[in-house]
Amino acid sequence: MRKRSLISATAALTALGGATFAYASLIERNMFTLRRFDVPVLEPDAEPLRILHLSDLHMMPDQRRKQDWVASLDGTDPDLVVVTGDNMASPHAVPGVLRALARLLDRPGAFVFGSNDYRGPVWKNPLQYVLPEREYVQGVELPADDLRAAFVDAGWADLNNARCVVKAGGRSIELVGVDDPHVDRDDYPSVQGPISAGADLHLGVTHTPASRVLEPMAADGFALLLAGHTHGGQVCVPGYGALTTNCDLPHAMAKGLHRWPGSDAWLHVSAGLGTHPTAPIRFACRPEASLLTLIPR
Repeated sequence: MRKRSLISATAALTALGGATFAYASLIERNMFTLRRFDVPVLEPDAEPLRILHLSDLHMMPDQRRKQDWVASLDGTDPDLVVVTGDNMASPHAVPGVLRALARLLDRPGAFVFGSNDYRGPVWKNPLQYVLPEREYVQGVELPADDLRAAFVDAGWADLNNARCVVKAGGRSIELVGVDDPHVDRDDYPSVQGPISAGADLHLGVTHTPASRVLEPMAADGFALLLAGHTHGGQVCVPGYGALTTNCDLPHAMAKGLHRWPGSDAWLHVSAGLGTHPTAPIRFACRPEASLLTLIPR
């Protein structure tokens, strides 16, 4: 009887594991969700301003469901679109990315790139993500220059180690950004400096929410910092949350809106819309985009 009970328990656990994997790989990773946050960063009596924050599409050419869902976000009527990188997961993904963003490209926008805009993914053991130190292996070269040209031709600001002012929602918005810290492409000192008093709003943008970038951005006075990269942990433990952020960001800040410690700045980290193609699962962490409504302090 004891042996039979053990066999039954093993079979039940195996079935539960299989069902969980099927849910995570076939269902939840396609449960695209729009998060909404109010961010109190504007001057008193200022009209609200809407920012659509997209990140980590990790687009494959045939992901039409994801492309259609992203395209539908034009209906949120954002004043500004900010994309925080890792748009591609294939050398053939540019048309799919542009199909998803086509209507949004007609709006004011800005972008930075992530490592998976430059090099494609390679297979790795997902358990490596919870290790404090691991080797980063890069795959095939991706058409980053083609995607960059399409974004810039549409009028979006390239914030990869750059700083500029854009007009959106009737406001003057100062933007600063860096290329991806995850692969040491960031150069914040080249664009560092106090915020401009002439702008109505000040935003900092990075793919990876690395403290070496966020801290000086906050110190310079940028009121809202936007990042992606973490996938919100991608596989989370219900009631606990993310097991990793794949950077030095605290696990409790893996996604959502938080105060950046020791400053007046807000940080919004998007859990992103895609997954690594070799680990196409999400659990207790739906793929997401965020509509940030900026309101008076």
